[in-house]
Amino acid sequence: MTLPIRRTLANPVVLLFLSAVSSSSLPPEDGIRVVSAEKQIHLTGPIARVILTLEVENAAATTDASRVLLAFTPREVEHLAFVGATRVEGKHRKKAHEPLRVEPSDLPATPNGARLFSALLSTHLKPGEATTLEVLYVLTHVVDPYPAGVVSQSESQLVYYHDSAVLLTPYHVLEQVTYIKMPSNRIECSTTVDPTSRAGAEIKYGTYYNRMPITYLPISVRYEVGPFAVVEKLEREVDIPRQGHIKVTDQYKMRHDGAWYKRIFSRPECPRIWPFANTLSSSIKDRLYFTLLQGPRYGWHCTPSFIAGYGLPLEDFLFESVDGRRYINLTFGIPQLDTVVDDFATTVILPEGSKNPQAVVHFPTKEQQIHTWKVFL
Repeated sequence: MTLPIRRTLANPVVLLFLSAVSSSSLPPEDGIRVVSAEKQIHLTGPIARVILTLEVENAAATTDASRVLLAFTPREVEHLAFVGATRVEGKHRKKAHEPLRVEPSDLPATPNGARLFSALLSTHLKPGEATTLEVLYVLTHVVDPYPAGVVSQSESQLVYYHDSAVLLTPYHVLEQVTYIKMPSNRIECSTTVDPTSRAGAEIKYGTYYNRMPITYLPISVRYEVGPFAVVEKLEREVDIPRQGHIKVTDQYKMRHDGAWYKRIFSRPECPRIWPFANTLSSSIKDRLYFTLLQGPRYGWHCTPSFIAGYGLPLEDFLFESVDGRRYINLTFGIPQLDTVVDDFATTVILPEGSKNPQAVVHFPTKEQQIHTWKVFL
């Protein structure tokens, strides 16, 4: 079976949201307000990880709330790689985290173009009740190199990141603060919106009070990062035998995704790496790492693709369900930290005698194909 996921790139757009959405545009159950909000933006390479901590209260007079709405700009939706939420109850050591299902809302976009998503509450929020939500979303390809081109491999990699100093939300916010954490202390410039403070590689915006719904206060920061690689295409083949070890073969096509190199730079081939010829160690089950022999530079493009392969103990990944069927449980991802994969396809080769294969994934895919001819009978 083949499970490809494609990430499309878009030209960066600076969006300005200044007006507010009327409360009449929200459904009757959404009498919610945000009592306090903390937004943490962690920037590494081409990836932005945003953590929201929201204390929300249902101030409606009579209606229970079954969901909490999250708002994203059109550009964020285009570059959104992941969004998840948990509901936090209790304090300190007695905290309990309940995962919530997050899905695109059936509500239309706001007058400013913001797209709404719903974090569904398994236990409705009654009038007068409050709860805390932790939201994580990940954006890819959201930094813009500046300058766009360099003439020396020794030049620093400088990029711009654009966001909002205040939380974009369809609710009234009583109190909020935003932190941006850069990978280094070298921050060339940043937007100043009172109150703004800086400590090392972190910039703090706020605290802000009594912000109206769908308010967007644009900010940008220019800072230094190291050269970073992006996987243009990854083709993974998982060969499942009847006994022994699962054989995983990854074929990578990679490039440097920052500033372009104004001079000629050529590296016709990348090394072929087989770091785990025999993975019998139990430590391999949890962490698989490999290192490129030569890291990405300006203008670097890996042509042709290189191959990495490893083996996994069959008994640690193959299980039997209650109805007698067998299933393989593998992690979807790559062992390279802070690396974006634009095009990812996985092919699973089942053992002899297998029939009626079925793929189960916990995220949307643009394409899912099951070919019975890939089952060796």
